[in-house]
Amino acid sequence: MNQPVLRIFSYLPNPRVWKSLIAAKLLGVDVVVTGDKPAQLGNWLWDAHPRLLTEEEKTPDNPAARQGRRGFKGTLYKTDEFLQAHPFGTVPAAFSADGRVGIFESNSILRSVVRAAPNDPELPKLYGRSHYEASRIDSFLDANLVFAREAQVYLLGIESLSEEAYQRMVGAYEFYLDGLEAALTESEAEQSVDSGRKNPADETNSFLVGGILSIADISFVCDFAQFLREGHYEKSLQAQGYGLISRGGLQQYPRTYKHLLSMSTRPEFAQIMGSYLDWYRSPK
Repeated sequence: MNQPVLRIFSYLPNPRVWKSLIAAKLLGVDVVVTGDKPAQLGNWLWDAHPRLLTEEEKTPDNPAARQGRRGFKGTLYKTDEFLQAHPFGTVPAAFSADGRVGIFESNSILRSVVRAAPNDPELPKLYGRSHYEASRIDSFLDANLVFAREAQVYLLGIESLSEEAYQRMVGAYEFYLDGLEAALTESEAEQSVDSGRKNPADETNSFLVGGILSIADISFVCDFAQFLREGHYEKSLQAQGYGLISRGGLQQYPRTYKHLLSMSTRPEFAQIMGSYLDWYRSPK
């Protein structure tokens, strides 16, 4: 059996990990994911080769014991080797096949999968067809990372929000979706010119960069799907005097929301994402 190109350790399910798995499925790259529910990661040794700890190992004097941060409470067990490879100590945490090189931040892990793909002209050009397209893709990935960071803070504190935190998320949402909607509108217009279609607004198969599926689309779908989890906290938001930031999104940003829903039904996406968005598609 061939050794996997990449190993990933994370809490599960994790839409940030799905980015790499979707790309791996499209490109035929072998990626292995190990993990557990967030509340269970304190039972694991965080390492290039993670494993469940025995009860005897879960003690304060274990040299791997560390205080959990960034959404994790209590004690976590991270080896020195893990922290050398991952200086920020976060998950998802990816490792090269030999475990020596750590790759962190989900978009960087996603890029690593694409770079590991076989040199086959029949495979999709997920990182663009030129260095200009690759750089434009990077631009979307950077913008996506900024939005995802704001969304993470918002979702972690959604049951006890300050007015400042709520308005900060509103601003991040509007800025991000304004840009995506503009890009998809331009993409539709370009496709309409190329193909002679008269109704580009009816097109739901546009892409963010170059008219082809790329990792910019993959990253957007996974992170924005996670943001939409705010819908599960609607009553809590109402009790605090707030409303869903995403309410009316399909009307305000039709191309962006249609792009999300269209991409998520493609086989390579659906096989990884499963039923994650089913609640959103269902009639309210």
